[in-house]
Amino acid sequence: MPLRPDTLALTALLALLTSLGPLSTDMYLPSLPMIARGFGSDTAGAQLTLSAFLVGFAAGQVFYGPVADRYGRKPVLLAGMALFIVASLACAFASSIEMLTGARFLQALGASGPIVLARAVVRDLYEGARAGKELSRMGTVMGVVPAAAPIAGGLLEAAFGWRSTFFVTTVLGLALAAVVVVGLPETLKRRSTEPLSVPAILRGYGVLLENSTYRLYLVTCALAYSGLFAFISGSSFVLQQVYGLSEILFGFAFSFVVLGYITGTIIAQRVVGKRGIRGTVRLGVTCLALGGIAMLAGAMAGPGTPFEIMLPMALYTCGIGFTLPQSMAGAMGPFPDRAGAASSFIGLCQMSAAAVVGIGLGHALDVTPLALPLVIAALGIAAFAVFALSKPPAAA
Repeated sequence: MPLRPDTLALTALLALLTSLGPLSTDMYLPSLPMIARGFGSDTAGAQLTLSAFLVGFAAGQVFYGPVADRYGRKPVLLAGMALFIVASLACAFASSIEMLTGARFLQALGASGPIVLARAVVRDLYEGARAGKELSRMGTVMGVVPAAAPIAGGLLEAAFGWRSTFFVTTVLGLALAAVVVVGLPETLKRRSTEPLSVPAILRGYGVLLENSTYRLYLVTCALAYSGLFAFISGSSFVLQQVYGLSEILFGFAFSFVVLGYITGTIIAQRVVGKRGIRGTVRLGVTCLALGGIAMLAGAMAGPGTPFEIMLPMALYTCGIGFTLPQSMAGAMGPFPDRAGAASSFIGLCQMSAAAVVGIGLGHALDVTPLALPLVIAALGIAAFAVFALSKPPAAA
């Protein structure tokens, strides 16, 4: 029976679809040091499996949105999920760090479809602040996944080894695909008639970039998410090797930080109706800057306890909970007929920027653990500055 709009069941399904990417990353974070040792690699080599995922995630988003604008959300979504399932199995059976890195790239190509198309479905069904509220609701449900994933990954690592995490993601992918087949309706009301070619797709992205509202929210998303990915990619090495946390304790520490994100999405649902999308994002970027500055100050005074990293990062992720869902809604708002492409391009830029940050951070962490708070502080301040200095868009 098809799921209906404005129901918790549809919100939960869309949230779980968007969580496939974070799940594929966060569940194996506690195992990164073990993977590096097991394959005889260094920190940068293990980090590359994360950055390859981000590159694949970005590359996939180039095409999913425009193709789904032409052929519909559901068939394109199922194609992406099929690739995700097959690539997850390839990760589980990887025999070298190079093979794991390649399989992670393919896994990301598959996982990028669900997140792009879940956001496009929201824009198909809702508008304005209501779309922002729905994306925040999805963020609240989705937040449970990265909160629980590192704990589950730590337990799986301790009991069965790192390969078990990829078997689990395979099973979850199969279960979600079955629900999509049975319960997700086709939401695209008017199909695009533009030709599907690389030049046509690039021209469509050019149309998006002509809009000042879209540009503002795109840059804000890219900076905010890059800071989050810096923590995702570097926290396991810093918290385990500098502060001495075990794999399981790291999972709990990471989950504590994710609670900041959940808190931000819950508050944003209440705030967006009163302050609007722009006012809500302004609160978010303030949290990003304050969290980054506090982390850098604490780390420069330490190392003392892991809380000098965790508490400021919880404030940063609270800002992410305000910023990302509302920025996505603000970016897609002017383009009801290009929701897929708008979602694709903002995801492409977001993930590309994060991949560059992750690669650079992987090398910098071999020099000093202060690289992590320094990068997060710089990106938080940059997001605040870009948003604070911008002119209010007419459609904000």
